[in-house]
Amino acid sequence: MPAKVHIDVSLVRRLIAAQFPQWKDLPVQSVAEGGWDNRTFHLGKHMLVRMPSAEEYAMKVEKEQKWLPRLAPFLPLPIPTPLAMGEAGEGYPWRWSIYRWIEGDTASIERIADLFQFAIALAEFLNAMQRIDATGGPMAGPHNFYRGGALSTYDDETRQAILILGDKINTELVTTIWDTALASTWTASPVWVHGDISTGNLLVKEGKLSAVIDFGGLGIGDPACDLVIAWTFFKGESREAFHAALPLDNATWARGRGWALWKALIVWARLPGTNSLEIENAKRILEEVLSDYKHKKF
Repeated sequence: MPAKVHIDVSLVRRLIAAQFPQWKDLPVQSVAEGGWDNRTFHLGKHMLVRMPSAEEYAMKVEKEQKWLPRLAPFLPLPIPTPLAMGEAGEGYPWRWSIYRWIEGDTASIERIADLFQFAIALAEFLNAMQRIDATGGPMAGPHNFYRGGALSTYDDETRQAILILGDKINTELVTTIWDTALASTWTASPVWVHGDISTGNLLVKEGKLSAVIDFGGLGIGDPACDLVIAWTFFKGESREAFHAALPLDNATWARGRGWALWKALIVWARLPGTNSLEIENAKRILEEVLSDYKHKKF
């Protein structure tokens, strides 16, 4: 588990006053759903401050500052707009960001008017990302926990989780799904990936997908990692709509299933770096993955 530092409103106010005095009189307020990798704060009415909570997350700051303004013009939905980059100071050891505030609520079943259309809108966003010229983009690596890279990076961890869980799971089926995911690799040119397409990073207004946020996992490579939401959130018709709207082959979907399987297994097995509060959700996701595979939906 990455070592974290204490981040609060007082620290943010001191950093703003020292580095961006033009905004020192604006109110600072913690955001209710401020995230785990980063702590988020309102700055006035139209800005937010995003503070990495550990060194592993701080390495993403410069990447987002550089690439998000270049990607935004080609995307069908708003993404974060960097306004300034702060430096270490006041006892805080890393760079940090100020962004324009994006209105919207975190996505949830209750807030979405039509999950089928929501799935299509998300697929269209990913299609647009994948069409953007990826020349010079950041390849998968520690900066984004290898999102867009080879799934085999997590082979040892996955097999360890399978051994730990033992008879709690269908070991044979789980291993088959994992081996199938590992049997292929992305052979086309690298494409842009968000790296963490999850409900916490999707915003909703008036029941519709309105923005995509938190690009800390941004990189270029294999888009399979961006398919995980098919099993973590969508199901039935919405999953099928998401699949149909993305022009990716079966091997890529198999790797996407592998990414979902890996995360569910390591959380349930309580491997280091996971959140034990998510175990019940991990069990549900694993059941979705296994059921989907057994019924050969795709």
